[in-house]
Amino acid sequence: MAHDALIIGGGHNGLTCACYLANAGLKVRVLEKRAIVGGAAVTEEFHPGFRNSVASYTVSLLHPHVIQDLHLAEHGLRMVLRPMSNFLPLDNGDALRVGPALADTVAELRRFSPRDAARLPDYYAMLDRLADELRQWVLRTPPDPNGGPRAMLELFKAGRELRKLGPAAQRDLLELFGRSAGEVLDDWFESDPIKAALGFDSVVGAWASPYAPGSAYVQLHHCFGEVNGRKGAWGHAIGGMGAITQAMAKEAARLGVEISTESPVARVKLAGGRAIGVVLENGDELEAKLVAANVGPKLLFLHMLEAAQLEPEFRTRIERFKTGSGVLRMNVALSELPDFCGLGKQVQTHHGAGIIMAPSLAYMDRAWRDASDVQGSGMSRQPIVEMLIPSTLDDTLAPKGQHVASLFCQQFAPHPPGGKSWDEMREAAADLVISTVEGYAPGFSKSVIARQVLTPLDLERTFGLTDGDIFHGRLSLEQLFSSRPLLGHADYRTPLKGLYLCGAGTHPGGGVTGAPGHNAAREILRDWKAKKLV
Repeated sequence: MAHDALIIGGGHNGLTCACYLANAGLKVRVLEKRAIVGGAAVTEEFHPGFRNSVASYTVSLLHPHVIQDLHLAEHGLRMVLRPMSNFLPLDNGDALRVGPALADTVAELRRFSPRDAARLPDYYAMLDRLADELRQWVLRTPPDPNGGPRAMLELFKAGRELRKLGPAAQRDLLELFGRSAGEVLDDWFESDPIKAALGFDSVVGAWASPYAPGSAYVQLHHCFGEVNGRKGAWGHAIGGMGAITQAMAKEAARLGVEISTESPVARVKLAGGRAIGVVLENGDELEAKLVAANVGPKLLFLHMLEAAQLEPEFRTRIERFKTGSGVLRMNVALSELPDFCGLGKQVQTHHGAGIIMAPSLAYMDRAWRDASDVQGSGMSRQPIVEMLIPSTLDDTLAPKGQHVASLFCQQFAPHPPGGKSWDEMREAAADLVISTVEGYAPGFSKSVIARQVLTPLDLERTFGLTDGDIFHGRLSLEQLFSSRPLLGHADYRTPLKGLYLCGAGTHPGGGVTGAPGHNAAREILRDWKAKKLV
């Protein structure tokens, strides 16, 4: 069967792109290298009777338009809110509870700082105002400053919308794009716990300190989402993150998309300077009128194309594109719930929260400095750990009375210094994480029945995430919006006709959003209808 479009990579953005293209009448085939579709958003059994979200582990950023257009609820997707947003255990045995409502957080924060409690509503109002402004850009194609009339019109619209914010909000926005999260939070608050709870999002997926310039934007990036209509909330997909991509796969099948697993792509085929198909690793050649790549820019341009097929300046810029998240992911099977702060092992509200083990911004800063020290081991001596225990909200994941936990851990160098390999350091890294949790929940290590460990190298090998980068590229000012991945190529088109990018290496960046796939499909269909593929 001849295909109009081939999609490289069956992650959530590839599936999203495929669905929109198929809905418009194109014949689409998705090529996924693993035996299961879904990319990094998959649920798998890692120990007999225990299932969990393997890499991506929590939901908020999935765009409501994508949920609606792809009929994900009709295909079985169900999401539930966390009963508490975050729980931050402290070294002194106390803890800060965030949420579920703002009033709850304000009341809790008064125990630590009445001044901070009084300021918190204004801080959240500032973030909400900016998130609302930027949220409307998530499903737009970034304009090219050197583009034609349509691009100029989009730039004019952007300026007009930003003008409506008013001077105070404009200054806030400029600060969040340019300053560090640490600086911003230090200006707003005085107590370490609230700064840590809020600042955690600034280092999620970022190989950086919370005091790195631009980290305030990474924090804002995590405010764009919503769960079941509640803006800024985080939740759990029943059945794990794989429930999202399985629902997408069902919609793709309904639309006639062919999904091929265990079909890794080796390179893109070109003829006359345009993409005409792909070559699989087994040597099979597939042809199509266009190719959309749901892989990172470095993987596509540096490994699936020959150097001579790209302009030298373009290829050099891609080589400079910054990748690396410093993330280690673990999934653990537990015989019982952890006992944080002596609160007990019975199911409680905080067990359904994002449990952040990093009590201060200074702690997070040291974690990055440790791991980035070229004379060190490549691991933080005291890593940042967020734990989610989805089995407290979802009884499909573990045997009755037992649990699964997701551990999202930083900082772990994308490439350890001194020629060391994560293959030889994996178990030591996992032991360090378990020991860190043990410090906040005594007895935790004895409850661990089994563990799955994914180092930055494992994330690259398994999911194609270059340097283990969960966002397909750093979320820094020079790699955002009209510059993601490069200025002049942020419209999902590559320099080669018929070849498109539809993954998180394009606007709006990382997270399980579906937005890059949605936006890329729109641009592909615009070219398809205008017959610009040749």
